[in-house]
Amino acid sequence: MTKLKWATGVAVLACSGALMACGDGSGTPAATGSATPSGSATPSDAATPTATTAPDPTAPPASTSPTRPAGKPSATAGAGGVLSGKREVTIVRVQATESGVALDGGALVEVDDDSGRQLFVPTPAGDGKYLIKAYGRRDGHPANDDPACWQAVNPGDGTPLTVEGTACDPGKRTQLFSIVSKGKGAYAISNDSAFLQFSPSRGLILEELGDAPLRSTFKLVDNGPARTPAGG
Repeated sequence: MTKLKWATGVAVLACSGALMACGDGSGTPAATGSATPSGSATPSDAATPTATTAPDPTAPPASTSPTRPAGKPSATAGAGGVLSGKREVTIVRVQATESGVALDGGALVEVDDDSGRQLFVPTPAGDGKYLIKAYGRRDGHPANDDPACWQAVNPGDGTPLTVEGTACDPGKRTQLFSIVSKGKGAYAISNDSAFLQFSPSRGLILEELGDAPLRSTFKLVDNGPARTPAGG
């Protein structure tokens, strides 16, 4: 089972790349000093042992690599990192408390378990646009390593635009998304002028804002290097 890291205030689900710093549990005695004698050493000098400090059994083991705090990307997970096309990320709505974004059943939704495709690789496609590739969990199954890409879909019946998964094609405008920093690690995600927003009645939709404020922003949480897609 692999581990997947979600961002601020959400559960930690099964996926990839969790880091844990471990000590060896043993105390480290203080280094013993050896003085340089002046003149010839006497037998009593040679027989006198140097005092050492006994390890404190109650002291916790030393940690060489602190665990990365949830929702606070490391130096490699800054804007260049998570948007480089070389990192897998989970995507979490800042305003959500117990769920993460997933491509599940072909549609982009929010889930509170490990269902669907929850690992994404925003891949530069030129002109500040990105293909957002979705992968399944890292379990060695070829289907999970074969990416599906986000695509804006207009139902044509007056209901809001949605996002679905499909075969990746950088030549389609409906697959080219803007991901713009809004500060403090939050991003606005849009296709053309329609922004990814949460609707209490419909879930995740794409919506033109007009004069309305942007209600939904998203954190991109680094989950390690991007895998090689199935088939190369």
